[in-house]
Parts: sequence; structure tokens; C-alpha cells
Amino acid sequence: MKPVRYSWLAPLFAVLASLADLHAASPNVLLVVADDLGYGDLGCYAAADLRTPNLDRLAREGVRFTRFYANGPECTPTRAALLTGQYPQRPGGLECAIGAGGVGRYDDAIRLAAVHELGLPASETTLARRLARAGYRTAIVGKWHLGYEEKFSPMAHGFDFALYAIGGGMDYFHHVEDPPTYLPALRLQGQIIRRTGEYATDLFAEEAIRCLRAWAQSSPREPFFLYLPFTAPHSPYQAPEEFFPEPLPEGSPCWKQNQAPPQVYAAMIERLDRRMGDLLHTLEELQCATSTLVIFVSDNGGTPSARPCGLRGHKGMTFEGGIRVPCLVRWPGVLPAGRIETRPFATFDLTVSIARAAGLPPPNTDPYDGVDVLAVVAGHTTYTNRPLFWRGRREQRTWKAVLDEPLKLVVLEEPGRRQEWLFDLSHDPGEQNDLLSVRPDDARRLRELLARWERDVQPRR
Repeated sequence: MKPVRYSWLAPLFAVLASLADLHAASPNVLLVVADDLGYGDLGCYAAADLRTPNLDRLAREGVRFTRFYANGPECTPTRAALLTGQYPQRPGGLECAIGAGGVGRYDDAIRLAAVHELGLPASETTLARRLARAGYRTAIVGKWHLGYEEKFSPMAHGFDFALYAIGGGMDYFHHVEDPPTYLPALRLQGQIIRRTGEYATDLFAEEAIRCLRAWAQSSPREPFFLYLPFTAPHSPYQAPEEFFPEPLPEGSPCWKQNQAPPQVYAAMIERLDRRMGDLLHTLEELQCATSTLVIFVSDNGGTPSARPCGLRGHKGMTFEGGIRVPCLVRWPGVLPAGRIETRPFATFDLTVSIARAAGLPPPNTDPYDGVDVLAVVAGHTTYTNRPLFWRGRREQRTWKAVLDEPLKLVVLEEPGRRQEWLFDLSHDPGEQNDLLSVRPDDARRLRELLARWERDVQPRR
């Protein structure tokens, strides 16, 4: 009898061995996103009256970015950029926060909402899906805000586990959206759930810790990607002890983003910091802190309720106050501790960084718009200046900006009116000295750059 030759086993074993090596080298990723956290809302960013010892510790043990930008002046566009690594204009309809229940708030979004297509399509190449295919365990615990239809759910984008708030604002104790609809906002694997009385920040933190413990027990050698987008300190403004039997009434000022009582706003951020401390402690307890890349960032600039930070404007605008955000990154053994990074980077750079840290090749289609910021900070890649662009649309108003170091052009378009400002951020980070009239050639050059970019990011649908 002729011996059976299992020649196909050798390449199979080689593949399995390479996957084991990849998993051994690939870091876990804890990606935490705050909601509407202003640039000056942490102690390590000079907040004088806010106690944030755990995030301050993260800054000391990792890298603190002083010129980090959200890819949008509102939450939905930045979240789209974070998952795709691309400018949020490319998928279409996501340049403005999706309204409660799936409402479009500008022409393109209204068109897509009318045919039940307002959200991040499953056809987009997302970070979570790519990591899942590479052997990562993936979970989202927190705010989604990338579409209400089931086909836009986190599970359609590569998340194995999903406990999430489907939209924008949510009562912290009753988990319903803004009045007058009070739509249930909390979902577990796509199904509505109710956990009345659990403060949202605590609820999400506890579920994230549960995921970490379950993963450590079941398969400690497999890397994980835990996406934890908190809703704090987004309105409604509710402190952890302010539980009432009913959701906040429609007329409550707590729903309004520019009217946070300062003490309540501080309590929300301090609870967020406390839960970050619990997460970091859990990583240490599970002996995976040294193998975990921890990223903390905000989705856009602060509202008028944020602490003063010396920057012009606020959420919704493309002045610095609307797009510059706190960002902290810790990766033991790779990134230097205590580093302060002053060069400009943006949200989609984190996407590229996570993908490359996990050993993923560049996408075959829909290439990244960002760069590997962590490789630059670690000194593995040379920093190259590149222009950054923004465009946010809501109803009849459009904010735009282009940054080409050190100059920044800001544009506001409304029916019958167009305003422009030109700033040199190297001398004027607060954007107080408009150079438009004295540097017309620079303004023209930046205007042309912005127009070229807008042609390049035409939506795919």
C-alpha cells in the first residue's frame, strides 16, 4: 500500500505558526472616545478646576498630543473617519451628526434618509472588520451614531459584541433620546434593552471590564480590540447622583449643550476619569497592560459648556476650538513615556496606526487618508507635512477649513454669504489675527487646495 502523503499540512502549519507569531506580537487595543470633551477639559491640558488623575497618569506614561484634530466638528463624521481611516465625506451623508431616529440634517443626508440609506454602509472597509479577520476579538461598548437601520449596525462592521447607544444624546439614567420622541437608545446585539437607573458612564465601563475579564479567561493569547466610545460629557448634563424616576423633561436646560451647570459638567468628566482608572487597573490586574495600546481621544471640540482653553470657537465650527481635541496614547516599550507631541495629527491617523500595529497590510481598495502617527512618534517613520481638511454641513450652513502648516484658512458658507479667515497658527493659535487682507496669495493657494480636496472626496453614493 502506498503511504499517504499529507503534503498540504506543511503550508497549513506554516500559516498557523505565522498567525501565532502575529498574535504574540500584535498589541491589544483599547480605544476610548469621549463625547464633546473640550481641549481644556483635563488636568493634563491645564484645566484648573477638574480632577482627572487617571487620565493625567496616562499622559505621564504615554504621549500627550497638543495639536490633535478631530476629522469633523461634530461626532458622526469623526466616528466615520475613525472606523474607515478616511475623510468622512467619502461615504456620503455623514458630514453632520445624524438626528434622533435617523433624521438627515443637510441635503445629502436628507436624500439618503428618505431611502433608508443614512448611515455608514457595510460595504465600507472598517478597522473592526479587518481586525476581526486577522484574529482579533472585537467589541464596541458605548456610543455608535453611524446609522439607525439594522444594516448599519456595529455587527455589520466587524464587531463580535456590541452594547451601544444608537444615536447622539441619551438620558444617562433612562437611556432614551432627546425629547419629544424619547426613543429607546440602548441596544445589545441590535436589540433594544432597558437598564433603567444605571448611569451610562458606569454602565459602559462595567461592560467593558466584563469583556476584558471574559477574554482573559477564555482565550488570553488572542489579541482584542475594545472600542469604548463614552457618551460623557455630551448633554444632557446629569451628574452620577442625579437620578430621577422619569427622564429629563423636554424643557430642561440640561438638554441644551451650551447650558451645563459647571459643577455638573465637572462631575461628569471626573466620573469618566474615575472609570478610566478602573479600566487601566483591570489591564494591570489581568497582566496585559504592557501588551495593550491605550488611546484616549475626543470626537470633536467642546461645546460652550467646556472649560476655557484659549482657542476660538466651539463644537460645530472649524475654528480651533471646534476641532482641536485632547489625545493621549500609551504603548509601553514602543512609545516614549512623558512625550509631548506638538505636530498636527488627526483622528484617521489613529486608524492607520492601529491597523499597522496589528500587522494589517494597506487596504486593497479605499486606501487610507491618514498616516501612521505612532510610527512617527516612535521615530520609525519621518514626519512629512501634509495639508489637513475639514468640511461640516448642517442645514444651510457649511464650515470648511484647510491647514497647511503653519497657515489655516477657515470658511463659513451660508445662503447669500461667504466668510473667510486666514491665520498663522505658529504665532496665533487662538485665531485672533486675521491675515486675509495682508496675505492674499497665501489665501488663494489654500483656497485652491481646499477646492481640489473637495473634488477628491466626492461621496461614493
